[in-house]
Amino acid sequence: MEKIIEVEGLTKKFKSFVAVDEISFTVEKGEIFGFLGPNGAGKSTTIRMLTTLLTPTAGSAKIAGLDIISGQNEVRAHIGLVAEKIILYNHLTARENLEFFGRLNHLPRTVLKERSTKWLKKLGMERWGNAQAGTFSSGMRQRINIARALLTEPEILFLDEPTLGLDPQTTRMIRDFIRELNQNGTTIILTTHDMVEAEALCNRVAIIDRGKIAALDTVSNLKKKVRGKSNPTLEDVFLQVTGFKVRDAAQKTVQSPRGFHGRPAAQNRVR
Repeated sequence: MEKIIEVEGLTKKFKSFVAVDEISFTVEKGEIFGFLGPNGAGKSTTIRMLTTLLTPTAGSAKIAGLDIISGQNEVRAHIGLVAEKIILYNHLTARENLEFFGRLNHLPRTVLKERSTKWLKKLGMERWGNAQAGTFSSGMRQRINIARALLTEPEILFLDEPTLGLDPQTTRMIRDFIRELNQNGTTIILTTHDMVEAEALCNRVAIIDRGKIAALDTVSNLKKKVRGKSNPTLEDVFLQVTGFKVRDAAQKTVQSPRGFHGRPAAQNRVR
């Protein structure tokens, strides 16, 4: 299988704090690759490095054969990012939001109009295209957020907890949409705390803990590693790997470098 993401010894430090500690893995073209981990484990920091929003302290990574440091602009042409924080302007309509972000990506007006209509329809938001985003529910806002990330029709889509806090109906719809997107050829990197979601969607799962990859395999193979249970769940795997102790820790914040569209990125939590 073709490797579309190659990570070798990737490390990120914030002063004395090691958020990501020499991790290595590959992602195959066309798979859904899941990242699981406790709060503060390094999931989102890894995603921010791979999407060029943070510069690694050490190590290397290639996206579609392109180096994430020396080839930042080229990498961004291959990827889309749905961050945990929804990036929309409340006073703009759904279509106006998509037009704004599409223009930042230098999409021709005709292409932008066609793709906005396409993704609004696929995500069940077509009839809300001329309504202001500030009037939308969390689920509606997230669907526009996903449409925004898909305007460039990226080869690789990064999803950071895409169903967090959503109602069951919207969650089901987004999961079905992720499957359809993947079946049509998009490689997907998914971070989630939802074990059901990871098990239902992911071809392989990496469990990251304290900045290191503690386990990486298919869900079925990971389950074989659970001791003392005849029918273990992915949650059983997760707890065996990371332990049962609750991780209470204050969130750290860092100022990211410039974002996807040349503007300073918002402060990001280290997770």
